[in-house]
Amino acid sequence: MEIPASSPILLFDSGLGGLSVLSALRKTLPEAPVIYAADTAGLPYGEKSEAEIAARVAGLLGRMSERYDPRLICIACNTASTIALGMVRDVLHVPIVGTVPAIKPAAALTKTGTIGLLGTAATIRQRYVDDLEAQFAQDKRLIRHAAPELVGAAEAKLRGQVPDAGVFDRAIAGMKAKADGAEIDTVVLACTHFPLVQAELAAQMAAGVQFIDGSDGIARRIASLTQGQSFERNRADQAVVTGAVDEHLAEALAPYGIGGVSRF
Repeated sequence: MEIPASSPILLFDSGLGGLSVLSALRKTLPEAPVIYAADTAGLPYGEKSEAEIAARVAGLLGRMSERYDPRLICIACNTASTIALGMVRDVLHVPIVGTVPAIKPAAALTKTGTIGLLGTAATIRQRYVDDLEAQFAQDKRLIRHAAPELVGAAEAKLRGQVPDAGVFDRAIAGMKAKADGAEIDTVVLACTHFPLVQAELAAQMAAGVQFIDGSDGIARRIASLTQGQSFERNRADQAVVTGAVDEHLAEALAPYGIGGVSRF
């Protein structure tokens, strides 16, 4: 059955971090209609249990899939992907693209062989990350550090607030304080929120340190899975959130081409 040109891509995140993925997707598929879905009532995911995240994400995406009939769902959240991706793929009959830490490209970039990985507490402890390290960075040193404060800092920045500079200092200092941390020359931003504060993080690192995230790779994967399909954006993209809708939220989303926000 032919997919209608107006059928949307559903981009799902716990909050506003998925906007980093939306930016990359816009460059790759500018005509693709998008519904941006944020589980703001469940934010932050990184401090929840695996069982709680899996049940919440699968339940929400099931209901959203029924309501919006998307051509593809992108889980634009590292924590949700590393925990719930398999379960969601088992229950939904629609292509699902997940978000995984960009360990493979980081391993190709590093010169010192030492890679830093900033993520949520839930992401950095996942077996999925162990597998990526074993597959792509076995001969490298991967230094993992949980920096949950960066999620709130990114959310605050997008809403026009000025985050506490100490948040960025603590994230970088904590990573560098680990064994061999001084040798880090490449940093994987393993949470879609973190690229939104990359400039603030880079200011805490030595010149020449590279930051990498998975947004461009995700956009390429979505383009590959929708190749040959027709797209038609006949109105501005929309966002749905599970929490309260406020004027600051709408203002934060507007620069990303989202023209309306409603409660799911």
